[in-house]
Amino acid sequence: MESSTNVATINANRLFFASCLALITTAFSFSIRAGILPQLGNELSLSAEQLGFINSMWFLGFPIAMVIGGLIYHKVGGKAIMQFAFFAHAVGIILTIYAGSYTGLLISTLLIGLGNGCTEAACNPMIADAYKGNRMSTQLNRFHMWFPGGIVIGSLISKFMTDSGFSWETQVWIIMLPTLIYAYLFFGQTWPKAKIDEASNLTSNFKAMLSPLFIFMACCMALTAISEFGPQQWVGLILAKSGAEPMLVLALVTGLMAVARYFGGSVVAKFDQTGVLLGGAVLATIGVYLFSTQTGAMAYVAAIFFALGVAYFWPNMLGFIADKVPKSGALGLSIMGGIGMFSTSIFQPIIGGWIDTDKTAAAAKGLTGDELELVAGQDTLGTMVTFPAILIVLFIILLFWVRNRKANNKAQAQTVVEGTAM
Repeated sequence: MESSTNVATINANRLFFASCLALITTAFSFSIRAGILPQLGNELSLSAEQLGFINSMWFLGFPIAMVIGGLIYHKVGGKAIMQFAFFAHAVGIILTIYAGSYTGLLISTLLIGLGNGCTEAACNPMIADAYKGNRMSTQLNRFHMWFPGGIVIGSLISKFMTDSGFSWETQVWIIMLPTLIYAYLFFGQTWPKAKIDEASNLTSNFKAMLSPLFIFMACCMALTAISEFGPQQWVGLILAKSGAEPMLVLALVTGLMAVARYFGGSVVAKFDQTGVLLGGAVLATIGVYLFSTQTGAMAYVAAIFFALGVAYFWPNMLGFIADKVPKSGALGLSIMGGIGMFSTSIFQPIIGGWIDTDKTAAAAKGLTGDELELVAGQDTLGTMVTFPAILIVLFIILLFWVRNRKANNKAQAQTVVEGTAM
């Protein structure tokens, strides 16, 4: 018995480490591709609009693969989904290097996006099934730390290689390193089974997803995702005229997020998932508000509040569903992640429209140049404060909802015990 337990533990840990490398691949594909965009545009004579469409393929492939992966997870198994992820990543990377055309880059980026989505679709439920209780929350937080952590590493690698004169093709080859390592670590491993039988049944999954709690959390997921990715996507453009260095702000945000997620299990153990989510909404609101009102060194203070606020959103939203709505299974986790990415893609042009409107309003007041850019950008960030502010209200409701649920379950259990005793 002792040896079999050790084998199971080693297997879970190896699967977990492989998952982390797969998420680093996702992060590298995000940060390194962003770093080589100027070189791509110049060498292939691509317009900014064309580069934008290439980037959009990354976000398109992600939710598509997540939803499909969630639907088939318990039919084909997480191992098969990760095998496709490796295929999509490897082919996408190679095709990116040798494409040499706009169409080829569209296809290669879509493939990489599909690989990234498959990683989330396979690894989130695997971690939820492999670990129990607070250990599960700890590992989900530590798994998701490697997205911001990988972005920091990938950004630094790309900047160093660009400054050193390396070609963009050489930089893309770097993405292949974690890809090959995760493939090796996953090879030959047995994946854990679902904790409860209903989790592997699509009918039970759909019934669980129609529950009021799941629907409520789906709405929250849309807001947590845009609260995290909205300011991150636009803060560089907005803060460029504020006296702060945008790339340092982004590095500070993603670095702090990675550290916070590493210690996420201890924080969840102390405050529970609902308490952590509520605290995160408060800190994120303060952070975005400071971004919208402060300049210079205070922008870095805003980054600290913002990073500590949004760091726990994504992993604990998924952890909450795995813990409180377990019958939704792998499909439920994938749908939640897909909603987050879809929300981000929907709101990006809306936020861009807010910036255009605020620029027009600032120009009407007679502002020009850097002052116009700063005022318009901060006005837009002021509008974005609405997202985490709404979450404060929603997570207060959730806090009381979960407490009442626990009290009712305890009362029902006590009634059953008393009835059995009689």
